[in-house]
Amino acid sequence: MLDIKLIRENTTRTRERLASRYGGDETKIDEALALDENRRQFLHEVEQLKGLRNRVSKEIGGLMGQKKLAEAEAKKIETKDINDKIAVLDKAVLESEKSLHELMVRMPNLPHSSVPLGRTAEDNPLVRTFGEPTQFKFKPSNHIEICERLKLVDFARGTKLSGSGFLLYTNWGARLERALIQFLLDLHIHEHGYTEVAPPYIVGRHCMEGVGQFPKFEDQAYAVQEGQDGSTLGSLYLVPTAEAPVANIHREEILKESQLPISYVAYSPCFRAEAGAAGLGTRGMIRIHQFDKVELIKIVKPEDSYAELDKLVGNAERVLQLLGLHYRVITLCTGDMGFASAKTYDIEIWAPGQCQFLEVSSCSNCEDFQARRMSLRYKTEDGSNRFPHILNGSGTALARLFVAIIETHQLADGSVTIPEPLRPYLRTDRLQA
Repeated sequence: MLDIKLIRENTTRTRERLASRYGGDETKIDEALALDENRRQFLHEVEQLKGLRNRVSKEIGGLMGQKKLAEAEAKKIETKDINDKIAVLDKAVLESEKSLHELMVRMPNLPHSSVPLGRTAEDNPLVRTFGEPTQFKFKPSNHIEICERLKLVDFARGTKLSGSGFLLYTNWGARLERALIQFLLDLHIHEHGYTEVAPPYIVGRHCMEGVGQFPKFEDQAYAVQEGQDGSTLGSLYLVPTAEAPVANIHREEILKESQLPISYVAYSPCFRAEAGAAGLGTRGMIRIHQFDKVELIKIVKPEDSYAELDKLVGNAERVLQLLGLHYRVITLCTGDMGFASAKTYDIEIWAPGQCQFLEVSSCSNCEDFQARRMSLRYKTEDGSNRFPHILNGSGTALARLFVAIIETHQLADGSVTIPEPLRPYLRTDRLQA
C-alpha cells in the first residue's frame, strides 16, 4: 500500500510514477487526497471537542464542589451534546478511513526510478543471456511428445480427474518433478543460505491482501468452502504462490533490526484459476491451473533492498546454470510490472520444442508496499519503527523448468539425458522408454 503522507507531500511525483504504469491509477490521486483531507478534518474536530469536553468536565467538578448544582446540571447537558457530536464525528472518521483504505488497496506500487518506461512486454529491455540454444542434428520433439513417448505425464487422465489445466505425472515424470523440488530446496538452503519453511497451502484473505493479490486478482483465485457451509466461502483460498503465506509470516509484528535480513525458501503447489488462452500452451504444461514452485522471500532493511534483489536474481539464475539451460534476464518496464512490485527482473528459459523463451522466475522488490499492507515493521537502533522492504522470487517455478529440461536434453533416440546435479536424486542418468 502506498503511504498517504507520500502522496500528500509528493503529489506530482506520485501521479507521474503511477501514470508510467499506463493503468489509469493516477486519476485516483485526487480522490485519495480528498478522502484523506476529510478524515484529517474530522479527526481535528474530534480532538477539539474532546478538549472542550475535558474542560467542561473540570468545570462540572468545580461547580459540584461549590454546591452550584443547577449550573452543574446545565454543564452536564452541554457535555451530552458534545458526546453526541463526537459520536457522529467518530463514525465519519471510520467511514472516511474505510473509503480511503478501499481506494488505497487498489492502487499499485510506484515503479522505482530505474525502471524503464514502456507499455507492454515488447518494451522490456534485455539485461543478459546465459549459454546458447542447443543445436540438434535431428528435429527436436516438443514436451508433449516427449512426455507421451516416455510416459512422464498422462495428460488425458489428468484432465479426466480435474479438468483441463491439471497434470497427472507418472513414473519417471513424477520422480523428476520430486527430484527438482528437492534439488531446488537443497541448493537454496545449503549454497544460498535460506531458511526453509513449509507453509499452509490454504490462507486467509488477509494474507492475500497483504501481498497485493487481493482485491485486484481475486477473480483468479480458488476460494475454499468448509464442507456444506456456504457462509465460509471466500474466507480461505488456495495459495497462488508460497509468497502469500511466507511473506506474511511476520505480519503485525515489530522485528528487531538485528533480525534482518530474513531469507526464507518454501515449496508449495500453486493454484491459479486463470490459465491462459487455448492452444498448445493449455494442452501441455505451459499454462496450467496447478503447478509446483520453490519460492524465495527476503525481508530486509530499505537501504539494502536493491543489493538483495541482485542476489535474489543470482540465486534463481544459479539453478538454470547448474541444469545447463539457456536463458535470458529482462527488466520489466513500467507498463508490464506486477501490481505490488517497484522493480522486477524476469528470467526466461529457452524451450527448443516450443521455439520460445518461457518465464520461469520473476524476482521483485516490493519495497515497503507489502509491509504497509500487513503492518510489518522493525525497530531501528535509535528506537524508531520502520517498514522493511520485502522481496520475492521464484527459485524456480515448475512445470516450465520441467519442460525446458526434457526439451533441451533430449537425444536422437528419444531418450532424455538427466543433468548431473539431478542424478543423485533420480539415481539414473537417462530417461528412456
